[in-house]
Amino acid sequence: MILKKVLLYMAVLCLPSLVLAQEVMGIDKQIDQFFTDYLGWFANAIFFGASIEDGVSFPLIVGWLFVAAIVFTIYFGFIQFKRFGLAIDIVSGKYTNPAEKKSGEVSHFQALTSALSGTVGLGNIAGVGVAIAIGGPGATFWMILCGLFGMASKFTECTLGVKYRNINPDGTVSGGPMYYLSKGFKEGGYATLGKFFAIGFAIMTIFSALGAGNLFQGNQANAMIVQTFDIAPGYGWVTGVILAVLIASVLIGGMPSIGAVTSKLVPSMAFLYIGMALIVLIANYDKIGWAFEQIFVGAFTGAGVAGGFLGALIQGLKRATFSNEAGVGSAAIAHSAVKTKEPVTEGLVSLLEPFIDTVVICTMTALVIIIAGVNTGELTGVTLTSAAFTQTSPIFEYLLTLCIVLFAFSTMISWSYYGLKAWTYLFGEGKKTELAYKTMFCLFVVVGTSISFGAAIDFSDAAMFAMSIFNIIGLYYLMPVVKKELKSYLARIDSGEIKKYK
Repeated sequence: MILKKVLLYMAVLCLPSLVLAQEVMGIDKQIDQFFTDYLGWFANAIFFGASIEDGVSFPLIVGWLFVAAIVFTIYFGFIQFKRFGLAIDIVSGKYTNPAEKKSGEVSHFQALTSALSGTVGLGNIAGVGVAIAIGGPGATFWMILCGLFGMASKFTECTLGVKYRNINPDGTVSGGPMYYLSKGFKEGGYATLGKFFAIGFAIMTIFSALGAGNLFQGNQANAMIVQTFDIAPGYGWVTGVILAVLIASVLIGGMPSIGAVTSKLVPSMAFLYIGMALIVLIANYDKIGWAFEQIFVGAFTGAGVAGGFLGALIQGLKRATFSNEAGVGSAAIAHSAVKTKEPVTEGLVSLLEPFIDTVVICTMTALVIIIAGVNTGELTGVTLTSAAFTQTSPIFEYLLTLCIVLFAFSTMISWSYYGLKAWTYLFGEGKKTELAYKTMFCLFVVVGTSISFGAAIDFSDAAMFAMSIFNIIGLYYLMPVVKKELKSYLARIDSGEIKKYK
């Protein structure tokens, strides 16, 4: 049955995708012009920056997310540090009763890897390169700090995602900010306001899924393939069709299929990338101490080209926020599908996400770049990271390309699910509704690999951060609900009512 559906998707995708790709190639300038002329105001508004020094501005949306992370950290008593061990125990299954039947579709580990697959991606490779190229090595310190505080934001939103989720008659789950915004505000007597926030969030999620979670990922993956293997331009649609068919085959199975794929893919690609970084670090072990010194000294004195200390601060916070998406609300959609009766358990599991994404993977990328010493020229983004790795061995260029393709693919899988849940929230559950979205998403994959975007990607990035405006307002309003859930759960842990099974 699944094979038949995959073949059907291939038939639906291949010819229209090829025609569509050929049609849109060459008109990317017109597309960019459209977004600049008619929607450029939106991106400018979302990324509006307060001027701090000449040539240096601080995007207010980044401050919005970072301040929220600090507030949640303090409000929940630095939970990401105090309960880190408990989070590890939960995700490893030590508190899972195998005999107890729970609502949901995936395990704690699968929910974590599904959400991680949406955040561990090009931001960990290209984003770190951008931060160091502009803000210097010191940007890494602020990136780590933002990741540590962001763990509390993930805890808050993912706890709410499970608490207010919908369990559908067929056993599937629909959850995320759309549901806790509408239900949570309704409980407080603000149903209309909650519905407004939920609809606004869902619309922005669809735009983000099709743009930042689809077009951009496929475009950059194809660009890296072309660069590495010196392929002639004009064949991006081939990459697009292959990716679209693979994504369609995963989407057909729903969240269980996504969880099954990401639970294998995310550890594998993370192991490959971290393994590469470790080889570089071991080969240059005598420079590791010096690299950390550059990070800490640069964080306060500034060695970057943009504003010294302020440049390091701003770039670190920006790239960490772009990378781990803490406070954006996207991960709560994936975590909502977990098999559990205790919302706090998934909140605790989710706080591991920014730690793995930003504190571990982004820091290792930064160390490789700093040790290689290639951040003094004109290279930036993925080209800077690639140059840093290939200094140790030329083969790393090919392995890095594989990592980028895997990162892009996993991100597209997760964001396809985020967009689907936002789509069905707005237009209703049903096979026809879902098929329309899945077909559209897969077609966008082909388009993204076939043409280049500028302003269109700026718009989709802005849409992703617009999600955080709706989401964080809801988190502030509902954080007492989370605290009540947390107190109840921890009290039962301490009393022995909830016990370990492994």
